[in-house]
This record gives sequence, structure tokens and C-alpha cells, in this order.
Amino acid sequence: MKRLNKSTKLTLIKLIHTVIWGILVAAILYVLYAGVFDRVNILAWLSIGLVFIECIVLLICKSRCPLTLLGHRYTDNPYVGFDIFLPTWLAKHNKMIFSVLFSIGLILTLWRVLF
Repeated sequence: MKRLNKSTKLTLIKLIHTVIWGILVAAILYVLYAGVFDRVNILAWLSIGLVFIECIVLLICKSRCPLTLLGHRYTDNPYVGFDIFLPTWLAKHNKMIFSVLFSIGLILTLWRVLF
């Protein structure tokens, strides 16, 4: 089988990274939805668990996504967002935006469950 070149490998990493990012964003937005509209169900809890798993992965990798670390092998120009199909501004502020949204959703969800 023919070996893939660096550019193709980086494109595959970007594609996989973008799909995983989309799944995590959907989970975060669902937690926010569940908290705002009192729709706390198994999907909300699974979404919370998925985000916590991502948090553990980021803690283990010193706040860097493993796919970003892998992507560094295939580029000489690791600009912000080189490893994902997102606008640069979103890639740069991704953690802050979605951490805030998840925190609000989690607080509202826990509020709905506890009170």
C-alpha cells in the first residue's frame, strides 16, 4: 500500500479532529439546552460524561489536544488552527467559549436536578 504524504496525513488529522470537535460541541450545547429547558435525561448525562472524558484527556496532555500534538509531526508551520477545519478566531478561543457554555449548562442542569 502506498504511503501517505505529510499533507494527506495532516488533512486526515484535521478531518478527524473536526468531527470529534463537532461531537463535543453538540454535547456541550445539549447540556446547555437540557439545563435551560429542563430536559435533563440520559442524553444530558452522557453528554456531561463525554465532556468530562475530554477534560481528562486535556489534563493528561497538559491542555493540548492529542491530535494537535500528532499534527505537529506533519507541518513546519503550526499556526493557530492548523490541525482543524475551523476559522482561526474560533480555533484560538475555542476552549474559552465552550468552557463557559458548558459551565453554564452544567450549573443549570445540576440546579434542575437538585432543586
